[in-house]
Amino acid sequence: MWQYIFRRFGYMLFTLFVISIISFVVIQLPPGDYVDTLVNQMASESSGVSAEVEEQMRALYGLDQPVYVQYFKWVRNIVTRGEFGYSFVYRTDAREIIMDRLPMSFALALGAFLIVQLTSIPIGIYSAIKQYSIADYGFTFLGFVGRAIPNFLLALVLLYLSFRYFGRAMVGLFSEEFVDAPWSIARVMDLMRHLWIPAIIIGLDRGAGQIRTMRANLLDELNKPYVDTARAKGLSERRLLWKYPVRHAANPIISTIGWALPEFISGEAIVSIVLNLPTGGPIFLAALFAQDMFVAAGFILMFSVLTVIGTFISDVLLVWLDPRVRLQ
Repeated sequence: MWQYIFRRFGYMLFTLFVISIISFVVIQLPPGDYVDTLVNQMASESSGVSAEVEEQMRALYGLDQPVYVQYFKWVRNIVTRGEFGYSFVYRTDAREIIMDRLPMSFALALGAFLIVQLTSIPIGIYSAIKQYSIADYGFTFLGFVGRAIPNFLLALVLLYLSFRYFGRAMVGLFSEEFVDAPWSIARVMDLMRHLWIPAIIIGLDRGAGQIRTMRANLLDELNKPYVDTARAKGLSERRLLWKYPVRHAANPIISTIGWALPEFISGEAIVSIVLNLPTGGPIFLAALFAQDMFVAAGFILMFSVLTVIGTFISDVLLVWLDPRVRLQ
């Protein structure tokens, strides 16, 4: 088991190295760079910028060097000093921007993940056990609705309803008195009171899909011969259900845990813009539009780290959950 974990950990480090190369190169693919954007902006406001000044600006920001030189400097600064590069737009180290917004994105994604797992799996199990019941039809209908409605549209509906019936729009993750307050137990509790609504909006789509997945897989497992054999040997229904069919039916869900957190983080961008949430999604989109390459690459790298770590955790959980999975 430990050999398997160490081997997977080595794969994880190599994957992160490859992802760092891809993420940095992808940011470089669009034509032009931040200096071009800045020059075009200055040209629209004044008479323009000379070629010499443009070259000086490019040298100042280090954009006159080859891509591989910029990449190795970027990685070296991350590994040695924990710096993600200079933000051209915000005039500060990209780490400050990323670390200021990423915890909020992670908290929102983690809240959505916990809500989805704690609700979708039990509902899927209940729907499979009570197949074709009124509750099963009701959950099936809600699942189709959840898959059909985009989360940003649901956020807009929430804004309208909250303003229409409560007199104020439900935006932000903090109350007015806690927006700029230092961290404390009261501020954390205020965050928890505001977090669950956007978390449900972001997790609704995946939760609806997991209900259908869990229901279909469990129905398939309940009709297999080993279930009839266990019943014939006198195993109780509750013990039979949780010891074998549920564990086997949960394999697809456990194996995709690695995609959940990055999926929620990437999916919260538009919702955060609609609900004015202080997360990394709006900053990431703004960095892409402004070609603020180090901020954008830093966010991509951090999202990729979450994906790889989540995949590693799902691999370990899958081996623990299902002995049929071979460690080799």
